[in-house]
Amino acid sequence: MNEYVIGLESLGMGDVERVGGKNASLGEMISSLSGLGVSVPGGFATTADAYREFLQHDGLADRINVALADLDTDDVEALVRVGGQIRQWIMEIPFPPALEEAVSKAYAGMAVNGEDATVAVRSSATAEDLPDASFAGQQETFLNIRGIDNVLVALKEVFASLFNDRAIAYRVHHGFRHEEVALSAGIQRMVRSDIGASGVMFTLDTESGFPDVVFITAAYGLGEMVVQGAVNPDEFYVYKPALERKKHPILRRMMGTKMEKMVYGDSAASGKSVKTEPVDEADRKRFCLSDDDVEELARQAVTIEKHYGRPMDIEWGKDGEDGKIYILQARPETVKSRAGQSIERYVLKNRGEVVCEGRAIGQRIGTGKARVVSDISEMNRVQAGDVLVTDMTDPDWEPIMKRAAAIVTNRGGRTCHAAIIARELGIPAVVGCGDATRSIRDGNGVTVSCSEGDTGYIYDGELEFERSEISLESMPDIPLKVMMNVGNPDRAFDFSGIPHKGIGLARLEFIINRMIGVHPKALLNFEQQDENIQNTIREFTAGYASPVQFYIDKLAEGIGTLAAAFAPEPVIVRMSDFKSNEYANLVGGSQYEPDEENPMLGFRGASRYISDDFRDCFELEVAALKKVREDMGLENVQIMIPFVRTVDEARQVTELLEGHGLKRGENGLKLIMMCELPSNALLANEFLEYFDGFSIGSNDLTQLTLGLDRDSGLIAHLFDERDAAVKKLLSMAIQACRDQGKYIGICGQGPSDHPDLAKWLLDQGIESVSLNPDTVIETWLHLAGQKLES
Repeated sequence: MNEYVIGLESLGMGDVERVGGKNASLGEMISSLSGLGVSVPGGFATTADAYREFLQHDGLADRINVALADLDTDDVEALVRVGGQIRQWIMEIPFPPALEEAVSKAYAGMAVNGEDATVAVRSSATAEDLPDASFAGQQETFLNIRGIDNVLVALKEVFASLFNDRAIAYRVHHGFRHEEVALSAGIQRMVRSDIGASGVMFTLDTESGFPDVVFITAAYGLGEMVVQGAVNPDEFYVYKPALERKKHPILRRMMGTKMEKMVYGDSAASGKSVKTEPVDEADRKRFCLSDDDVEELARQAVTIEKHYGRPMDIEWGKDGEDGKIYILQARPETVKSRAGQSIERYVLKNRGEVVCEGRAIGQRIGTGKARVVSDISEMNRVQAGDVLVTDMTDPDWEPIMKRAAAIVTNRGGRTCHAAIIARELGIPAVVGCGDATRSIRDGNGVTVSCSEGDTGYIYDGELEFERSEISLESMPDIPLKVMMNVGNPDRAFDFSGIPHKGIGLARLEFIINRMIGVHPKALLNFEQQDENIQNTIREFTAGYASPVQFYIDKLAEGIGTLAAAFAPEPVIVRMSDFKSNEYANLVGGSQYEPDEENPMLGFRGASRYISDDFRDCFELEVAALKKVREDMGLENVQIMIPFVRTVDEARQVTELLEGHGLKRGENGLKLIMMCELPSNALLANEFLEYFDGFSIGSNDLTQLTLGLDRDSGLIAHLFDERDAAVKKLLSMAIQACRDQGKYIGICGQGPSDHPDLAKWLLDQGIESVSLNPDTVIETWLHLAGQKLES
C-alpha cells in the first residue's frame, strides 16, 4: 500500500474518502462477500490524494475553480465551452512521476503468465454512490484496455471526466461543491462478457419499489449497451422468498430485441478498444441467460443487499470463457428506496390517438410540445416543459433532461440511462418505442402516459389528467376485508402498495389475452396450423421450450407475479372465463370456436372445462396453477370456478381438478365458486358441498336476475345491483355461507361503483369486498365513516 494506489482487496466502505464510493464498494465485496459466493474481479485503485496532487501541478486546481465560479450551468453553450477548456488542461498536464510509477507497478502485478492484463478503467468520485445521490454514469468508463501506455491514457481521460459537461451540471443541480469532489480510478480485470452477457440488476422493483424481487436486465456483450439504453434487453423478475426456500424463484421473463452488442475492438487503446456489431437473428430470439444464470445473479444480489442493509443497484457480467457470473459494481438504489407512505395517482380524463408505445417508466403522466432531437448538438431546442423525443440518451444529455416534462426514446429498457434519470427527476418516460422519432411529429402537442401499466403510451394532443396523492399512514379499522380485483401482472407490484387483504379476483383472461395471445388449441395442435399461424406462434413463443410449454409457463408467470406481490394474503385466481367470441379473437381461435348468437349465455365457465372439446385446454391452466403452488411455493393461490350452472357441473369440475393433483384441502388449497347465477344462490347449500365458499359476481347475477343485457344501451338504465330481487339473492348466498362457516366475498363491480351497496353488504355479514384498485381507499374510508382527503 502507498499513497497513490491501493489494491481493491485492501479496501472497504470506510475508504470512500480515499477511493470514492464505487471502488470502496468493490473492495468491501471482495474482502467481505467472496466467501459468501459473490465474485468480484480484482484490481487496484488510485487514491483521491493522488488526484489532488495531480491537480496542484501548474496551479491547475485554482484555474478550474476560477473557471467554474460564475458558470451558469443552464447556459448550455457556456457549459460546453468551460467544460471543454478544463478537460483540455487536464489532458495536457503530465502525471507526477511517482504516480505514474505506482500505477505501472500495480498494473504489472496483474499480469498472468507474463501477459499484460486486459482491464476496465472506471471512475469513482468521492461523493458518488451515496444514498442520496446516484451520480449515474457521470464519469467515464473505458473497457478492454491493455498495456501500460493505454492504461495511463485512459486514467488521464477518467480524471478529465470529472469535468464533463454533464458532471459539472449534475453537481450544481445536487448541491455538491466542485472542489470537494475528488476522483479515484479503478483498474479492474475485465470479464469476458463481450462473448457472454451482461446487464444491470436492482434488489427491488424499479417502478413500484416492491422489495421482494430482484429485477434483472440482460443483453449480449459488454454492459455499456444496457446501461446506455442502446439495446432493449431481456428482463427477469426473481422472487426473493422463493429463492431462500429453494423453490423455483423466477416470476417473469420478458424477451428484449437485443439488436446489437458491444465487443472488443481492434485495438486496446481507449477510443478504439470496443465496437458494436449486430446480434445474430437466432440469438435475438432466445434469452441470453439460462434459468440457472438468473438464479445465480439473484443470489449474489440478495447477498449484497443483506450486507449493505439497503436496496442496491448492481452491474454484472457473465464471462463467455469460464461461464461464471461476476459483479462489476454495486451502489445504493437512490429513488424508490426513499419513497414515502403515500400513493400518487395519475388518471387520464380521456384518451386520444396512440402515436407510439414502449416500456413505461414510473406511473406519471406528462404533456407538452414534442421536440424530436436527433443528436446532442440540437439540445438547445428543448425548452422547459417540452417532451424530449430521441433515439437514446446518455449522461451528456442530462443538462437538458431536467427541462423536459417527459422523455421518449426509441431504444432502452427499464435500467437504461433515460429510465434512471427520469426516475430521479420524477418525470414519466417511455423507452424502447422503436419508432418514436419517426412516429411523433416535432412541435406537436403530446401526452406521455405511464399510468396504465407496463406499457407506456404517447397520445396525440395534450390531454387533461388528474393527479392526487393519498396518505396511507393511518388507515382506519373496518369490520371486513378489503381485497382487490387485479388481472394485470404488470401492475401487481404497484397495486400491492395499496392497503389490502389479498386479491379477491384475478382473471386469467387478462393474462391469456395480453401475455399469450394465442388460442390454447392452436398451441396444442401446432403442427396442424397453416404456415402463417405457425410463424406467428413461433414469434410469440420464442425462448420457450415448446408452444404448449409457453402457454403453461406464461400463465404461471402471470399468476406467480400476482401471488408474490400480494403474499402472504390469499390470491383467488378465477379460471378462464372467455366467451366463444372472445376466444375466437385469439391467434388461431376462429377455427376452434362455435358461432353463438348469445355467447354470454353459451359455451363458458365450468361447461367448457368438463367438455371433451375444451378439457385439454383446461388441463394447461391446471398445470400452470400446480407450477405456481408447488414449484414456486406460492400456496396463497386459491382457485375459483366461474359460471357453474348445475350442482352436477360443480361435482365434475372438482373431480377433474382432483384427478390432476389439485385436491381441495391438500396443502391448504381452497376452491371457491363464483356465485353469479340465480341457481347458485337458490341452491347455495348444495353447491357449497363442493366448495370452500362463494365469491359473488354481481354483474352477471344482476343481469340474469333482471333478464337484461348489460351491454345493451337501450336498457342499461335498468342495470342496478341494488335492485330488491338482486339483494334478496345476495342475502341468501351470504347467509348460506355464514351458516356453514365458509368464505363469502363479492368481486363484482357493484361495491366499487356504489359505496352504499358495500355498506349494505357489510351489514349482511359479507366477509370481504374485492374492489377495483382505484376505488379501494375511497370505499375503505366510506365504510369507516370518513371522507377521502387528497
